[in-house]
Formats: sequence, C-alpha cells, structure tokens
Amino acid sequence: MKHNVTLITGDGVGPEIADVMRRCVEATKVDIRWDVQEAGTEVMEKYGTPLPDKVIESIKKNKVAIKAPITTPLGSGFRSVNVALRQQLDLYACVRPCKFYPGAKSLLKNPELVDIVIIRENTEDLYAGIEFEEGQEKTKRLIGEIKNLANKSIRQDSGISIKPISKFGAERIVKYAFEYAKKHERKKVTAVTKSNIMKFSDGLFQKAAEKIALDYPEIKFGHVLVDNMCMQLVQKPEDYDVLVLPNLYGDIISDLCAGLIGGLGMAPGANIGKEYAVFEATHGSVPKYKGMNKVNPSALILSAVMMLRHINEMKAADKLENAVAAVIKEGKNVTYDLKPAKDDPTAVGAKEMADAIINEVI
Repeated sequence: MKHNVTLITGDGVGPEIADVMRRCVEATKVDIRWDVQEAGTEVMEKYGTPLPDKVIESIKKNKVAIKAPITTPLGSGFRSVNVALRQQLDLYACVRPCKFYPGAKSLLKNPELVDIVIIRENTEDLYAGIEFEEGQEKTKRLIGEIKNLANKSIRQDSGISIKPISKFGAERIVKYAFEYAKKHERKKVTAVTKSNIMKFSDGLFQKAAEKIALDYPEIKFGHVLVDNMCMQLVQKPEDYDVLVLPNLYGDIISDLCAGLIGGLGMAPGANIGKEYAVFEATHGSVPKYKGMNKVNPSALILSAVMMLRHINEMKAADKLENAVAAVIKEGKNVTYDLKPAKDDPTAVGAKEMADAIINEVI
C-alpha cells in the first residue's frame, strides 16, 4: 500500500537527521511518497513566517507527517512553531514512549525496567498562551478584577499566565490514554496532577480521570501528585506504565523520563489528534551542531517507527526498531552520546549510524 507522508525537514541539525531517517524508513521497503516541506528560521526570509501555510495544507491533505527539529525565530510573533502546529491541527495528545535500549547510557542500576508511555494533553493548561505582561494597563485591570472576584491580592508588578483545564479536554486525553493502554496491552494508567493545591484546575483533571477510569475496569488506575511522581520515577520506574498528565507536567516529566533512558537523543514522540498525526523527535534543533554530522538520529528514527505503526506497517516498524536496538546494543557504530566516554574517538556520525541501522534492516 502506498502512503503519502509530509516530511518537515526543519532547521539546525533537522535536515541531516531527516535525511538519515528517510533512508532508514525506505530500507524497510514501505511504499512512501514524501511530501517535503520547510519550516523554521531558515524559511523566514522566503515566506515571512516560520510556519508557512503550505505546511499546514500538506499535513491536512496527507493526514500524517514526520517533523525534524525546528527553531522558532526570536521576534517572529510565534511562541513556538511546535505549539502552533498542535493548536492549528488540534493535535491534543502528545505521546512519548520512554523505553530503555541496552547500550544506551543511564545512571539507573536497572534501566532495562523502564518502559513508560507518557501521554500529555497538548492544547490547554499554561501552554494555552493566555498571558498578561507586567505593567500593562489590562494586566492591572485583571489584578483588580481578581481581587474583587477571588478576594486575593496580587502584586501590581506581576506578570500573569492563565491555566485553563476544561472538563472536555481532560476527559478527552484520559480516554485517549486508556484506549492507548487497551490497544497496546498496557496494564496500568496513572494520572499525574497537583490537585492538592490547584483544586479547580488540576482537581478537575483528577476527577475526569477517575470518571473515565470506571469505563475501563480491566486496566488498573491510580493518581499521583507530580512532585511525588518525580521521585517515584527515579526510585522505581518499573511501577509505572502509562502516565496521563496536563500539558506542563507532561512536558517536564517526559524530559525526566528521557534522562532515565539515555537522554533526548533516545526519545521519540508523536502529536496526535482526531484527524492528523505529526511524529517528531523530542529534542531541539541544536544549531551549534548544524552540518557536523554529529547528533544521534535515534529519536527521529524511533519516531518513524511510531509513524509506521500508526499507518499499520507493523512488520516494517518492528524490523526498524529491532535494527536500531541491535546497533545501540553492539555499541560500535553509534554517535558520541552513546559511547562510554563523551570524547571517544570511535564515535561515528549520524550518517554512519544510519548506515549500520540500514544494514541490520536489510
């Protein structure tokens, strides 16, 4: 079956790891027509925006995209290209598997026990971008209204961010988490909030999770406060399976979990909505390494594994994931961050690591 996929090449190290990811996917012999699109700092002069309309149009046409890292230009009017993509396409579920592959570096004694999927609500919470700048007249008016309505005093020199969490958004993401657990034969879903303090936002999220959990009696459910969860994940990550969180906590916890399995170079991700899905590495564009053939391509290649599963190319996905695992375990043809010492002279570049993965695939 032929698949049309939007490939956003990004900037910084994006284009080079996009190229090696593409070669690895093509080695599986899946029939993909790549619709290559540009976004980020390097297209600002050409289009006047880091996110041209034709990128969105391509994703809407193809339904599936994979994106290399993108830098949001300072002063561009965009808080984040990634956030803009999620909001414009209603990609409400951020899915980030954190699985340890033997050969990667971890400070845990038993990192092989880490196999967690983080499901983060993508459109609400503090990332909704509803902010009021310190000193502005409308900010002062808001401070006055808050004092009248809530009987709470806020210093006049404050900046304010609004944290909306809706019943609809909370129930939708929790249901997604349980459906994911059911589909992938995961046994437990844990909701993570700070509901003991933020009773009407995080508390709403917790109540929504408890309500949805009743529809899935075959799957264990629990709730953990986010500060405690940070400790639990370091001490006994094997106790957790699928985590579902509001936006900000999901962002933080997913990076914490990436640290358990070898860093962001090993952390794939996806942003999924009702109609569209965009797969991406969770690390940034690392402009200082641009053109140096240095950055670990595993995160984007593993994101492609997720994409292949999404389009029901299961055999190809398994073959590519097993190839990545084999190369990392051997430890010979891997990038500097996967070597025992950071300055190991035997480290190879992204292209050479991709070649080794391709050899395993074929």
